[in-house]
Amino acid sequence: MLQEARSEGAVQVTGAELRAQVETARAFLRSAGLRKGDRCVLLARNSIRWVALDLALMAEGAVVVPLYARQAVAELVGMMRDAGPRLICAGDASLAEAVRGAWPASASAVPPIALFDEIFGSAQSAQAPTIATPVNLSDADPVTIIYTSGTSGEPKGVVLNYGNITYMLGCTGARLDLLMAGYTGIESVFHYLPLCFAGSWISLLSYLSRRSLVTLSTDLNKLQSEMQTAAPHYFLNVPTLLERVRRGIEENLATRGGTVAKIFTRAKAAYIPRQEAALDGRKNEQGGGGIWLAMARVAVFPTIRKRIGANLKVLFCGSAPLSRDTQLFFQMLGIPVLQVYGLTETTAICTMDDPRKVEPGWVGPAIPGIEMKLGDAAEILVRGPNIFPGYWNRPEETAKTLRDGWFHSGDQGEVNANGNWRITGRIKNLIILNSGHNIAPEPMEEKLLAALPGAQQVVLIGNGRSFLVAIVIGDVAREGVAAAVESLNAELPHYRRIHRFHIEREPLTIESGMLTANGKLRRDAIAARFADQIEMFYREKSVSA
Repeated sequence: MLQEARSEGAVQVTGAELRAQVETARAFLRSAGLRKGDRCVLLARNSIRWVALDLALMAEGAVVVPLYARQAVAELVGMMRDAGPRLICAGDASLAEAVRGAWPASASAVPPIALFDEIFGSAQSAQAPTIATPVNLSDADPVTIIYTSGTSGEPKGVVLNYGNITYMLGCTGARLDLLMAGYTGIESVFHYLPLCFAGSWISLLSYLSRRSLVTLSTDLNKLQSEMQTAAPHYFLNVPTLLERVRRGIEENLATRGGTVAKIFTRAKAAYIPRQEAALDGRKNEQGGGGIWLAMARVAVFPTIRKRIGANLKVLFCGSAPLSRDTQLFFQMLGIPVLQVYGLTETTAICTMDDPRKVEPGWVGPAIPGIEMKLGDAAEILVRGPNIFPGYWNRPEETAKTLRDGWFHSGDQGEVNANGNWRITGRIKNLIILNSGHNIAPEPMEEKLLAALPGAQQVVLIGNGRSFLVAIVIGDVAREGVAAAVESLNAELPHYRRIHRFHIEREPLTIESGMLTANGKLRRDAIAARFADQIEMFYREKSVSA
């Protein structure tokens, strides 16, 4: 079953009703002349209709090009022109008009645009119309073209084929079987991430392949109430949300004060250092605190778990590395967080934490049938049936990325004796000072961000310069940033220390071009946006923060 969380109550469809919508959409697509192999853009926000149309397009053998409705319309048009679709399916008239208005007059004509209301009509019957046999697909047949986030340069269309998808769904299904072993009821799943992203889409297809009730979020401002309504057993997250949930819990308890806050603070001070010491193979210098932890497990943690989700067995997290401290925080509450690592080019997944043995701070071992190794500059290389066949209409880019049967991820990482992987940064993000020192910015940015509750992003600058500076985005006090920088610098060698910082209150957004469609930093754009401030830092003689 599938439902949308709405303010007036959940809107639900059964499997039979969803199938009816799929068949209605298929009939429309055939009447529009869509054929196997034709590309079709799917531009809309998450909804039951989005899911039905996606399934309909795949059943017709069309190549689905899902795009993010919040992305700048000029970027969307650029990707559409690159994909060359036969048809554009838009969720509403405003999206359609925005596309038509941004389409260059000098370019070829705008492809036909069909609105969801036109595709699905007014049919609300629970009885499925005549069921057409799905178009037969071979492993090599393309199923989708998903455009990369474009942190630098133009987005590229990643082609995923039938073999990629079916292999990955087998892997995710096996992992969910392991997680839900012994449970015989209907699995409850909450889903808020945009379905146009590879990891989100693979998750959705996995959920729909099981006996589950999937609740789609329709308002990101109401996630907490929607989660409580859905009461999920598990759901996919990005680190940003988990960090936000953690801060909310800590700030709420600090505001309330009293005995509960005291027990929580003491329990946390006992638990996290002990776990970190064990993971690092060193002695816990603090010790003690067992009584506070025992009290919290009885009097505090159950209440917090209930507010997050009474039925939660686990949280999944992907798209970026989650800080070990936050992973331990949720583990302390009794909610394991399983990390997943992958890229669009790897059909979203390369590694998954094993629920029987989670190692906080790592993203798990390679999934069965997938080979991973380290190449030059500690770059992660991947080989297996999950690897995409190539970029759409970009043979040169494909040749750069796929070499000797290995996909070159561009991510830097390491693997430990247990076979678990950790992601340490992106090769193209390396900052090379004019002294020749190489610095991966992500670990430092994550530590500084964790130390500043009001910060939304931290960006390090310094390529080709003599020292590092930081751009801190968010509602933070200068004194707090100075203290956090000083604390971080104290544990770093001289060349990795941050000498200056700039605070920017205005958030970085997708619409402003500062973030990619899935919320990653567009570093070149950010550097250009703050170029004057950065140049001023380097012109000044003093280098104290």
